[in-house]
Amino acid sequence: MILAGVTVSDALFALFGVGALLAGILPRLLERRPMSMPMAFLGLGMIIFGLPLGLPAADPLAHPELTEHLTEICVIVALMGAGLKIDRPFSRRRWASTGRLLMVAMPVTIAATALLGWWWAGLVPASALLLGAAMAPTDPVLASDVQVGEPTDEEDSEDEVRFALTSEAGLNDGLAFPFVYAAIAIAAHGLAPAGWFTDWVLVDVLYKGLAGLAGGLLVGKLLGRLFFRAKRASLRLARHSEGFLALAATFLAYGLVEVIGGYGFVAVFVAARMIRGAERSHDYHQVLHDFAEQIERLLTVLLLLLLGGAVVGGLLAPLTWQAALAGLTLIFLVRPLSAFAALRGAPGRTSEHWVIAIFGIRGVGTFYYLAYAVTHADFPNADLLWATAAFVVVVSVVLHGVAATPVMRYLDHSTAHKE
Repeated sequence: MILAGVTVSDALFALFGVGALLAGILPRLLERRPMSMPMAFLGLGMIIFGLPLGLPAADPLAHPELTEHLTEICVIVALMGAGLKIDRPFSRRRWASTGRLLMVAMPVTIAATALLGWWWAGLVPASALLLGAAMAPTDPVLASDVQVGEPTDEEDSEDEVRFALTSEAGLNDGLAFPFVYAAIAIAAHGLAPAGWFTDWVLVDVLYKGLAGLAGGLLVGKLLGRLFFRAKRASLRLARHSEGFLALAATFLAYGLVEVIGGYGFVAVFVAARMIRGAERSHDYHQVLHDFAEQIERLLTVLLLLLLGGAVVGGLLAPLTWQAALAGLTLIFLVRPLSAFAALRGAPGRTSEHWVIAIFGIRGVGTFYYLAYAVTHADFPNADLLWATAAFVVVVSVVLHGVAATPVMRYLDHSTAHKE
C-alpha cells in the first residue's frame, strides 16, 4: 500500500530512478561474474511488483499498444547501437555466418516452433505461426554479454562468435516481419492462400524488404556524408561530438522508411552500417555508440522491471505444460541444432559454431511482434501466446545470463591459447 499523500506517479518516478542508478552500477559489479544485468532487473521487477506497494499492474495484454511502442523504441535504438559497433566491413565471405543464420536457421526455427505450437501446444495455425515468427529472432537488446564491444579501428578485431551473434541480431528482427504478416493474414483471411498469398509475397516480402534496405542505404549514406564530409565545416556534425544525433539517425531511418511502408528495423541497422562505413576510423562513432548504448540500457531497465512485474502479476498463469515444453524445445533443441547445421562450412571452429548456436537469446523483439500482431488481428489464445513467450524469454535471460560470462571467458582463453 502506497503511503498517504504519495501518488502512484511518485512511486514510479522513484522506481525508475533506482533502476537508472542501478543501470550505471550493476554492469561494473557484475563484470566477469556468472550473472547478467537483465537477470538482475528481471528479478528486481518481480520483487518490487510483488510487494504491496499499490503499483499499477504491468499487463501487456491490457495495454498492447503501449507495449508495442515501448518495445519498438528499445529495439530500434539497440539496432542502431549494434550497427555502429560492428567493425567488420560487409562482404559475402566475411558475413557468411550471418547469411547462413538468417537464410537457413531462422526459417527452420520459425517452421519448427510453429509446428510445435500447433501440433503440441494446441494453437490454431495463425497463432502457431505468430509464435514461431515472434520467437525466432535473436535479441539485440538482452544479448550484450555475447556481442562485440565498442567500435575500434581494426576491421578484423572481432571473433566469429561475437560478430555472428551481433550481426544476426541486427538483421533478423526485420527479416522476421514477413512471417508475422503471414500470421496476421491467416488470422484475417483464413489458411487458404488464395485470399492473401499474392499480396503477402509482393508487398510484405518484396516491397517492404526492398524499401527497408534501400531506405536504410539512402538515409545512412546521406547522414554519413553530413556527419563527416559536408562542404561547410560548420555542418560536419562529427566535429561537435554530439551523441544525441544517434537518436536522430535512428528515428529518421525508422520513421521515413515506415512512412513509405518499408521495414524500419532493417533500415535502422543498414543506416548504422552506412554511417560507420562513411569514415570508419573516426572517433565520432564511439560517441554515437556510447549514447545509443546508454539510452538502450535505460529502456532495457524499464522493460525488464515491467516484465518482472507482469510475471508476478499473472502473465504466466495461462501457460500449459505443453506450451512450456514447446518453449524449452526451442531453446534447447530447435535453435541450437538448426543454427549449428546452418553454420557447417562457415568460418570459425566447431566449438565456436556451437556457442553461436546455443546463444540465440530471446527478448524484447519477441514482445514487440506479439503486441504488434494482436493490435492488427484477432488471434485466438492470445493469453497463451504471451505466457509462452514470457516463459521462453525468462528462461533465456536466466540460462544465458548465467552461462554467458564463463562460456565467453573459456572461448577467449582457448582462442588466445591457440594463437
